[in-house]
Amino acid sequence: MEAVDAEQLTEKLCCAICLGLYRDPVTLPCGHNFCGDCIRDSWRRCEQACPECREPCPAGAAPPRRNVALSQVMELLRGPRPAGPGPAPAERAPAAGPAPAAGHAPARCPLELVCRTEDRCACCACAVRECRLHEPVLLHEERRQREGQLRARLEVTRQRTAQAETQLQELRQQTSQIQGSACTLASVVSSKFSCLQQALEKQQASALESIETAKARALAQIRDEERRLRGHLEALALYGHRVHSLLEQADPQAFLQESQQLLEPPEPLGPRPPPQWDADGQLSELKEHLSPLWGFLLEERRPPKGAAKTAQPPPTDTAGPPALASSMECPLRKQLRQYYRNLTFDPASANRHFSLSHEDQRVTHCRQPQRPAKPGSFEFWQVQCAQSFQTGRHYWEVLASDHSVTLGVTYPGLARCKQGTSTDNIGRGPESWGLCIQEGSVQAWHKGKATRLPPVSGRLLGMELDLASGYLTFYSLKPRAQALHTFNASFNRPVFPVFWLLEGRTLTLCHQPGAQEAEI
Repeated sequence: MEAVDAEQLTEKLCCAICLGLYRDPVTLPCGHNFCGDCIRDSWRRCEQACPECREPCPAGAAPPRRNVALSQVMELLRGPRPAGPGPAPAERAPAAGPAPAAGHAPARCPLELVCRTEDRCACCACAVRECRLHEPVLLHEERRQREGQLRARLEVTRQRTAQAETQLQELRQQTSQIQGSACTLASVVSSKFSCLQQALEKQQASALESIETAKARALAQIRDEERRLRGHLEALALYGHRVHSLLEQADPQAFLQESQQLLEPPEPLGPRPPPQWDADGQLSELKEHLSPLWGFLLEERRPPKGAAKTAQPPPTDTAGPPALASSMECPLRKQLRQYYRNLTFDPASANRHFSLSHEDQRVTHCRQPQRPAKPGSFEFWQVQCAQSFQTGRHYWEVLASDHSVTLGVTYPGLARCKQGTSTDNIGRGPESWGLCIQEGSVQAWHKGKATRLPPVSGRLLGMELDLASGYLTFYSLKPRAQALHTFNASFNRPVFPVFWLLEGRTLTLCHQPGAQEAEI
């Protein structure tokens, strides 16, 4: 009976919040008792009401008061506290069973369980009375589980360490590669500039030698002309002396005889030929070799980084077709310009991936289609000019953004539809002629046959068409003008300029101010 009374007493002295024995109990206006810390913590987290009867406690009401009688009962129940700060490990366990005999220390509370809810060790009594609504597990099982977690974390740490060491090794390799590449690049650049310097010195010596040779030839011509003039003066002086002597002859018979024997005066020498000295001619070949470097030296300096922006001409991709330079051009190109024709692309013939701009003078091959395919447009990556030629001599120039372009001319009726996997048909039949510029190779096409040509720069190109003489000539204009290939044919129908270009390429028809517009 006594054991039952003790158990009932223990239940009556337990806090409804922490389920443990009261600690510093306080009484609410409704009459229910709780631990002081428990009720204050509950009100901080939840509404301010009694946890048991849910009677509200107004915020302005007096705080809960300490239950003095209940506190004294709890002190008698627990007995005297051991000396030293803090409660004993099993302080919250209720006193049960007979008290220890006088003179013997209380038994040590064995910690055999772990409360996962509160994450602390507990004895069986604490687990039953204080953590009965929590999740208790055996101490060695919790240790085994946490050891597995720690080993998994250790494995993750090892993997991350290995990954970081691998990345560090890769960075070291990249550092070594960059240093080696930079060293090699510096050596290549130094070698290039050394070769350039040697070439410039050689060109300088050759130019100076050519000037000296031309000077010597011109001076020799002048000396020969001086000797010829002196001989003519001497002949004129001798003839004048004879005439003067004849005029002083007193005997008329001797005068007549001598005058009959006197010859005609020396013939005039005629116009004197100019000296063979042409300063511009001496510089023309040198300008051709040095024109790229000359243009680089003469181009406008770019504003420094961060400088204030001023009104600048539009960039290359938005500017109009380039005007043809009139200075520093070779005689061949200057001669061809006499027959220059300004052309435009025919929008109706352009492939649906082509975008025309700048008044149909520039075409760009785009990745995405720009419009639906139209009747009469090329399925090939091609576009035709709106103008055609039937008689006379004509010349035009194009500027390509890169290699992988084809230039040509064709009779009317060039096939628009694809046949097979070929991407172009310029020069693949008997009615068209083309020049294909690829990276590292140049090929001239006609009747499906290709003639391989030496590789050249394919940025600025020219085409000359002489219908009377029956030839079509392609020119590379940079760094100097040179003929690449000439087709001989009897053009008996009008011919249209036609072009093919790879994806991402841009082709521009150069316009010359004052040039004759070709007829459409």
